[in-house]
Amino acid sequence: MPHYKKLKIPLLWLRRHTSGREFMLISSVLVGFTAGLAAVVLKTMVHYIHVFLAYGNRLLDQPYWLVIFPLIGILLTVFLVMVMFNGRIGRGTANILFNISQKSSMVERHKMYSHVLTSAITAGFGGSAGLESPIVVTGSAIGSNYGREYHLNYRDRTLLLASGAAAGIAAVFNAPIAGVLFATEVLLTDISISAFIPLIIAAVVGALCSKIILQEEILFYIGQREFFESGHIPFYILLGILAGMMSVYYTRMALRVEEVFEGYQNRVYQRAIIGGILLGLLIMLFPPLFGEGYDSIRLLEGNNAQKLLQDSWLAFFGTNEWLLLGFIGALALVKVFAATITISAGGNGGNFAPSMFVGACAGFFFSRLVNLLNISTLPEGSFAMVGMAGILSGVMHAPLTGVFLIAEITGGYTLMIPLMIVSVTSFALVKYFEPYSLDTKKLAQKGQLLTHNKDRTILRIMKIRHLIETEFQQVSPDATLGELVQVIAHSRRNLFPVVNSENQLEGIILLENVREIMFKTEKYDVVKVKELMVKPATVVQYDDSMADVMKKFDESDAWNLPVLDGETYIGFVSKSSIFTKYRKLLIKTTNL
Repeated sequence: MPHYKKLKIPLLWLRRHTSGREFMLISSVLVGFTAGLAAVVLKTMVHYIHVFLAYGNRLLDQPYWLVIFPLIGILLTVFLVMVMFNGRIGRGTANILFNISQKSSMVERHKMYSHVLTSAITAGFGGSAGLESPIVVTGSAIGSNYGREYHLNYRDRTLLLASGAAAGIAAVFNAPIAGVLFATEVLLTDISISAFIPLIIAAVVGALCSKIILQEEILFYIGQREFFESGHIPFYILLGILAGMMSVYYTRMALRVEEVFEGYQNRVYQRAIIGGILLGLLIMLFPPLFGEGYDSIRLLEGNNAQKLLQDSWLAFFGTNEWLLLGFIGALALVKVFAATITISAGGNGGNFAPSMFVGACAGFFFSRLVNLLNISTLPEGSFAMVGMAGILSGVMHAPLTGVFLIAEITGGYTLMIPLMIVSVTSFALVKYFEPYSLDTKKLAQKGQLLTHNKDRTILRIMKIRHLIETEFQQVSPDATLGELVQVIAHSRRNLFPVVNSENQLEGIILLENVREIMFKTEKYDVVKVKELMVKPATVVQYDDSMADVMKKFDESDAWNLPVLDGETYIGFVSKSSIFTKYRKLLIKTTNL
């Protein structure tokens, strides 16, 4: 018996001998533990790859290696994706949102390990992207496939998917509250209080895995040294506005860079080489862009920003305060390009860590500028930390995650008030200009995004292909009235599609429109079907969204509408079948 089947036996026994709620609690522990271990493996791999490159052979002392290593990492990632995963890996949180909304929370099995491997290579070799999105995908895949293995329904499978993501985030930052909030803000569109329990359990288990196993230098943890002063509130409000503006800039510039690289979609290696070289040149000019960037954030928080300038070509000009300020401001702007190029060129990573990097730079830049102008004396480390929450809230559209993540990684809640001020201000400003986050904007434009609007969510889950009825009796436009009567006599329907020899719909026959003439036998051989048919009020295309279909029903006031694939007749869709399916999905998706 295969080893994995032996492991399944105890769980199958539990599945049969425990209630659904008890099994879900047990499952959340197992999913959280597995996702936590995956996060530990990923962080450890990246750490030791970077240690080997940076310190083992001192290769990074030579600037040209800053160009070569990121290029090698991206090329290796692309090679693995093409050879091992047929060129399809599905990057980012948006891919998981797509699986939830369009694939009943079914995530491909290979994503339980493919993102760990590819993102470790990308980030380890200096790719300027974060590991959080890959671990979210990995944890989600673990939860989804666990649910599929034990035949759980959509609701429970989605909850375990979110539990895996929560455990991954909790393990990466040792921040269980942030993990839970991330899952609820980003992945789950509707959640009940009872559903929080599996999320909390999984997040706690994931955080414990990293806390027990990982070394302290691998974890991103910053002890809080400064306290909040109420007199700084106006400056935090201004920082929130700056963070909102930077978040809009981040979102729009990232999407533009992605569009440029989409032109190389079928030339993957050429795209990787171009992107890798561009990324390497950026890193050569701005060395702090190498890797995730958490070491740079520690320097900003610890008031050691001058060390960021030491390895740069600008160090030739000394350590002038205004030069340093300009360098930090430039870092905040170019990090967007570095991160997006890394991902668009074929590397694997996300925008979670880059948005924190940009936030730290923005917060430090703002507070240092105020201090240099002698307007006030601001704690630069605190403003760097709070800036991280502001950009994270704006880019990810997750203000609660931003607030509690920074609170947890700083080891206390002394900055809770400024965190709330900056996060809410940034989020409100971004929401005005960008209704959707960076990860969800493209899905929203395609109508594939789940939202907190339950009606809209269910309509997006529903697919025309599952609702088409094909048992309607077809008639030829050249058929006689007598032949039509014979068809009517053997049908239970009151609607008949008129289809030509090329299977194209020419019209429809409504029983109520031919009721009088169908009893006039003298016209059976005289009147043709094409004389009796009428055009349908409108038609539905096979690839129409359900929102478009419902709009057509409302405008036409019809009860049945024909479905075409181009010009080819397929069948009909009816309001009754839509309402029946809608009610089933409403029950299925309610109270996650």
